Formats: sequence, structure tokens, C-alpha cells
Amino acid sequence: MLRAISTYVYVKERLHPGLLDKLAGGGAQAIEIFGARQHLDYANRKQHVREIADWFRTSGVPLNSVHAPLYADYEWGRTGAPAVNIASTERGARIAAMDEIKRAIELAEQVSFRYLIQHVGVADESFSERKFEAAMTSIEHLRAFAKPLGVRLLLENIPNELSTPERLVELIQTSHFDDVGVCFDTGHAHLMTNVAAAYDTVKPYIHSTHVHDNTKDRDSHLWPGAGSIDWKETLQLLSDAPHKPPLLLEVEENEKINPVEKMGEIFGNLVPV
Repeated sequence: MLRAISTYVYVKERLHPGLLDKLAGGGAQAIEIFGARQHLDYANRKQHVREIADWFRTSGVPLNSVHAPLYADYEWGRTGAPAVNIASTERGARIAAMDEIKRAIELAEQVSFRYLIQHVGVADESFSERKFEAAMTSIEHLRAFAKPLGVRLLLENIPNELSTPERLVELIQTSHFDDVGVCFDTGHAHLMTNVAAAYDTVKPYIHSTHVHDNTKDRDSHLWPGAGSIDWKETLQLLSDAPHKPPLLLEVEENEKINPVEKMGEIFGNLVPV
């Protein structure tokens, strides 16, 4: 499996080539950028985006994916800005959410990437048919915008009633979105039910992953092995996925852990050469 990591591990910092060098030095063969304005100002196309695009053009490390923004401000919602929610039943809020996501998709004009990782609803979002239909409409719009740029939407299983593995499959099949897939999140699967059951539901649609651990108490984004996921079983499942997704780490920063050293350890344990 391809060894990859999300810049989420550095999300509290401004993304710069030095951080990307560290990830590449730790063994990352591909990278996902976490779309938060305080981390990568994706609307600053002349300076910040160009700087990052230049690194990818010269490093030889591909940009696998971009995580769609969760907030539109530079403080990750702490200013009171509403969440970016494509399932909002308020048309104005939904249009604003899609506009923000499109700015992130436009990164592909300067640095190509394969996938946009998209949440459906926000954390703990309840299910309703109106929200489901709103999400379907938003995804149809976003996929049409992304396709000419060579970007494919992947829906992530997250802890809410709209994004269970069953609901994601229902959304894809009902809407006949043949070009929409799934980003399989191990930590969220473990938190909601269990990894094996969630994997079996979305297996044919998995094109990328978010790999992290927890102890089933909260969405803690721990390094694999620090929680209670059965990693032998999980790696066997992922290795059998038909579309051969990367093993893409999405872990929180821990001041006591050097991420570069830890990456080498984790990749060595989970994806031995």
C-alpha cells in the first residue's frame, strides 16, 4: 500500500515547504492537505498556494487529496463563523458552503490532485430526508465543478446520522453518482460501530483512507496502536480493497511525539517493505 499522510498533524501551523519536507523525509509517498485557511490559505493563490504548488512540482511527492474545509474563517470557527455544511437545509448557507469548497478545489489549477475528501453534514448531525436531499444536490454541483479539474469527490464516514457507511452507499446509489467514492476513516468506523462492519459496507467505493486510532470514547485521532483498533485485521481488510487505496495517516499533533520519527515507525509496522 502507498504510504501517505495528511498535513492535519501540522494543522495549527501555516503550511510551508519545510513541513512538507519533513513529511517526505518521514517516508510519505503521497500527501493530503487539510483545507483549513489558517493552515493553507487556499484563497491566496498568488503567494501561499503558489509556494505549496512549487514544492509539489519539484519534490516528486504527489498530492493525493485535499480535505474540504470545515470552516470558512481563519480561526476554525472560533470567531463564530458557521460550519461549512453541504447538507444545510438553508439554501443560502448551502451555497456559501459550496462556494468555500470550490475555492479549495481550485487548488487543482496550480497543483493536480486526485480526490477531494468531503464531509456530509457536521459532527453529530441528525438525519432527515431534507438534509439528505440537500446533500445530494450539493454533491451533484461540486462533482460537476471538480470534474474538469481532474478531481473526484470522496465522501467520508464521520460520526453523524447522514454519514454512516449505509447512508453514504445509499446516497451514491440513489443519485447514480458513479464517479463519487468513499474515503474510509478507520477511527470514525471504530467509534461508530467497528472497522470490519463499516469496511464491508463501503468496500467497493473506497479510493482513499484516513488512518488513525481511538479508544471508542472520542474522535481522538491517535497514532495507530495508541487506541483499541485491531490493526492486523484492519490492514488485511484495506489490503483487499479493490481500488488499492493508500494508507493515509490522519493524526493529531502530540507535543510529546516527533511526527517524522513516528511516521517511520508506523509505516514500518503497518506497511513493511
